[in-house]
Amino acid sequence: MSLPAVVPDPQPLANVLPSGIRLVAEPNAQVVKKVLLLEDDPAFKEIMADFLAESGFQVVAVVNGVEGVHQVLASDFEVILCDMMMPTLPGDMFFRAVERMRPHLCDRFIFMTGHRGNTKVNDFISGVNGTILTKPFHVDDLLEMIAFINVRTALLAAAA
Repeated sequence: MSLPAVVPDPQPLANVLPSGIRLVAEPNAQVVKKVLLLEDDPAFKEIMADFLAESGFQVVAVVNGVEGVHQVLASDFEVILCDMMMPTLPGDMFFRAVERMRPHLCDRFIFMTGHRGNTKVNDFISGVNGTILTKPFHVDDLLEMIAFINVRTALLAAAA
């Protein structure tokens, strides 16, 4: 007895990464993931915000940790993309502020840095068991990290 041939769908599924992770819920579900983006480089911030919005996320973009604190106090976020080197309140200090105010958000951080060799940055991220994206990064890596954070958040909520 022979099995029928499986013909791959010539059209890849929308919003599905090569790994099979679905980025956005089905259209009828109307679930929009809210992302806080902290990035002091205006051009990079705009590119990231536009890309995330086009990928189906609701994006709140700020230029430093002080503005980020105001946003965290005002709302909840599924993911926090946090540049490590920012004026006024850098990423590590912003994380510590969030840790005191809204500790349930700490597992939702993705730290971004172009200073991978910086001992202070490395020690901090290791110390908080953080998730890191090293600049420059590919957008698929960003989306994979966001999907990972969403899965981890769901698993932590289910375990509680």
